Amino acid sequence: VGTGCGFPGLAIAISLPETMVTLLDSTRRKTNALKKITAELDLNSRIQILTERVEITGQNNLYRGKFDLAMARAVANPPVTAEYLMPLLKKDGEAALFRGKWNETDQKSLNHALTSLKGTIKKIQRFDLPSNKGTRHLIRLEQKSPCPSIYPRPVGIPTKKPLGTMN
Repeated sequence: VGTGCGFPGLAIAISLPETMVTLLDSTRRKTNALKKITAELDLNSRIQILTERVEITGQNNLYRGKFDLAMARAVANPPVTAEYLMPLLKKDGEAALFRGKWNETDQKSLNHALTSLKGTIKKIQRFDLPSNKGTRHLIRLEQKSPCPSIYPRPVGIPTKKPLGTMN
């Protein structure tokens, strides 16, 4: 979700030749470029590219609850990203969120959002980059039961009213 230049989706498709990959981005310029790259790499039979908002895709029965893995890098804050990804997952499917900074407050707000989405944090992995270039986190989420049909909410609502906000 939010595939941008195709990372990590294209890398996954190249390194795992038995895998079917769907790349999703709302910017046509980006998806058009990815279609050209995919054709040049002869990956058209294994990569599907969609140009639309994830809030729309997540409500489409062709995609809702169909994926073993969904991931996003630098899309939105964790509760919003979880709302985008969790509806796409099969039961016991995993979502991967890539984050730089991560703290207890982030974890609490994500847990609060996951209660509504019927998911849990499976694992949080911390990675220190070489040459003191910083720290990155991989937050792995698991879909414990089908995500309620109201999620993802309509376009714009998840970012305006994140589920993780504790009032």
